[in-house]
Amino acid sequence: MEKECLYYTRLANNAVRCELCPHGCTMAEGQRGRCKSRRNKGGILVSEVYGRPCALAIDPIEKKPLNGFHPGTRCLSLACTGCNFNCLNCQNHTISQALPSGVPTQALLPGDVVDACLYHGCPGIAYTYTEPLTYYEYVYDTALLARRQQLWNVLVTAGYVNPAPLSRLLPLIDAANVDLKAFDDGIYRKLSGGRLQPVLDTITAMKQAGVWIEITCLLIPQITDDMQMIRKMCKWLASNGLHDAPLHFSRFFPAYRLSNSYPTPIATIRRACTVAKEEGISSIYTGNC
Repeated sequence: MEKECLYYTRLANNAVRCELCPHGCTMAEGQRGRCKSRRNKGGILVSEVYGRPCALAIDPIEKKPLNGFHPGTRCLSLACTGCNFNCLNCQNHTISQALPSGVPTQALLPGDVVDACLYHGCPGIAYTYTEPLTYYEYVYDTALLARRQQLWNVLVTAGYVNPAPLSRLLPLIDAANVDLKAFDDGIYRKLSGGRLQPVLDTITAMKQAGVWIEITCLLIPQITDDMQMIRKMCKWLASNGLHDAPLHFSRFFPAYRLSNSYPTPIATIRRACTVAKEEGISSIYTGNC
């Protein structure tokens, strides 16, 4: 089904400008934003994926990855198509870069998601796999119902969102894993098509809102594996009160538009862990090793 989006501005000649994320996509009638899931329909911006998840699974919470938030529990994971990034290394590109009509979906309204979570005995819901902030209205409505049933809500996100919608959502969010793709704006633009600062703003807003935060950093050879950049990132985390936030260094394997690259050497992962320890990061994990 479709639902009118919450954050947009109507312009002349039936055009609209999306206000959800820093891209600020302007769309003529019939056009979609960069996320591919939000479309101008007759001068009204609609989400084409509301209540239409393309993925649904029960996962251990550690898979998100969240190692310090209710370890040993399971969560109901769901995703809709779309992402406001276009990462060269995306492992889920078959759904994150797909049109809503391009993959199979099922009808599952927010109340149905909560009922499924309760039925399977999961204590919470994770909005994951693609970029949950692009199906913001679905996440918000589902999270609101989940909170009323004393279920927790988790975001697995790249964190590219404007302050107003983030502020509205955060009171419903218990934990988040933020994919901090690099600590250099030029690399961010080249790798994902976005900017670094809005992601940092999201992380600090989550911290201020009392959300449990874990950070994932994928070390891509010759792109995001520079130790000086990693040190700078760890200094920033520590100076912003996130020295005790679990930090995950993940090993890269060739995928999508970086399929001709090579896996991250284990030695690189070890060096990154050493740098993080030197900068005062207290909880460090490795992934895909």
